[in-house]
Amino acid sequence: MNWEEVGARFVGRFGPGVEEWLTEVPNLAARLAARWGFVPGELFGSGASSVVLRCRWPDGTPAVLKLSPDRTLLTKQVEMLRVFAPSGRVPAVLCADADAGAMVLEEILPGTEAEYMPQTSLPRQWGELLAALHAVSPPAHWPPDLRGRCDEAFARIGRRLSEPTIGARIDQATWQRAIRRCDTLLDSQAGLVLLHGDLHLGNVLDGGPSRGLIAIDPKACVGDPCFDAVDYVVAGAGQEGVEVRCRQVADACGLDGDRLYAWSRVIAPMAAIAHLTHDGPEQVIDELLALSR
Repeated sequence: MNWEEVGARFVGRFGPGVEEWLTEVPNLAARLAARWGFVPGELFGSGASSVVLRCRWPDGTPAVLKLSPDRTLLTKQVEMLRVFAPSGRVPAVLCADADAGAMVLEEILPGTEAEYMPQTSLPRQWGELLAALHAVSPPAHWPPDLRGRCDEAFARIGRRLSEPTIGARIDQATWQRAIRRCDTLLDSQAGLVLLHGDLHLGNVLDGGPSRGLIAIDPKACVGDPCFDAVDYVVAGAGQEGVEVRCRQVADACGLDGDRLYAWSRVIAPMAAIAHLTHDGPEQVIDELLALSR
């Protein structure tokens, strides 16, 4: 990833006004390096809402500096990472400054994304990850729940049905069917746990033999434990198939296979929109659309 790609993502998320913030990123990183004593490094990677730079902490620990113009979001991420810290399955927060929209995290090594790890052992490792994350007790009066997470996603992603390339393949009837399925699952939740809330294959990294899988960028909420496995299941489209992967993951994670499959039918149209946006394989899109019917 280069700075031009970062700029395009940020303008798409925040609008053209974010360009001024982006030009100040090198100066902000330099000020934080002088203040916290780390050695700044190169651009590491970025999502739609944060810039990530490699750095080295004063004690030599490989680390990453994460900066965002959305200070509220970054502050919430710091809080969520600290909540999950007892699990040992999230990066440690080394330092944070809410006003600056900055935090420093340990770098996860080797850091291979789950998508590129050996697939034969991944269901078992995913089960171990979920067991560790879901064993963390939600803080008292933790406000976010899975219903709110789903409502936000359907509202945000649903706006894209007006785009010709999306609307030609996914109509309102399909979208409303997914919402009804979601409501049915939410109304019948039991055994609620503290969820990561955005546990797709790009948000799970290889922490090496001693640590196992490590989850990054949580959107923590309380809800059905199946939700933290559904993105992994839906990613089976075009591979061994969603139905086969669902059985594998349900067995490995000790989850209700029928509920997990039902969640995959909720998420399928969202995944299809992502593939349609990025010219994904037609075989994958067809399987996801069939699952959405």
